[in-house]
Amino acid sequence: MKVIASSLRKGNIVEQDGKLYVVLSAENIHPGKGTPVTQLDMRRISDGVKVSERYRTTEQVERAFVEDKDYNFLYQDGEGWHFMNAETFDQITVPEDVLGSQSTWLQEGMSCVVSMYEGVAVAIELPARVTLEITETEPTVKGQTASSSYKPAILSNGARTMVPPHIAAGTRVIIMTEDGSYVERAKD
Repeated sequence: MKVIASSLRKGNIVEQDGKLYVVLSAENIHPGKGTPVTQLDMRRISDGVKVSERYRTTEQVERAFVEDKDYNFLYQDGEGWHFMNAETFDQITVPEDVLGSQSTWLQEGMSCVVSMYEGVAVAIELPARVTLEITETEPTVKGQTASSSYKPAILSNGARTMVPPHIAAGTRVIIMTEDGSYVERAKD
């Protein structure tokens, strides 16, 4: 199915020269002069090679048909990351290279959308937000205002993020899974 390049998003699968690629990032660039372009960073599914391509935003790109299914994360071991389909109870193993840095945000029982192509997991989409606890951060200094800069913090999964000065260790916060940025305090 042909689609225009500017409509492609992270996680989409495209076919190019008979090979499948998963889109790692898609950025539409509109220069002051010249033609707008779409910059795609992709990973070839067959061997994991990363490539960057530029298309005119109106150029047609072949999008591969993949089946998106809901799976719940179970556990991780030496073989990879294990997921289960809640309806059929089928279990699949997703290798590390498909998950990439997203594995940081996985939590037991988390519902994810796994893209399958000919029975093989080729991409995974996590929920947009995840709730985690701050395990370590600098203490609050009296007189700091909310408008001052953010301070570093370590989350319960070991990831680092920046939080406002009023957030203390032990506070549950909501984090964006796409870039690991702080959204707000969790309303428990």
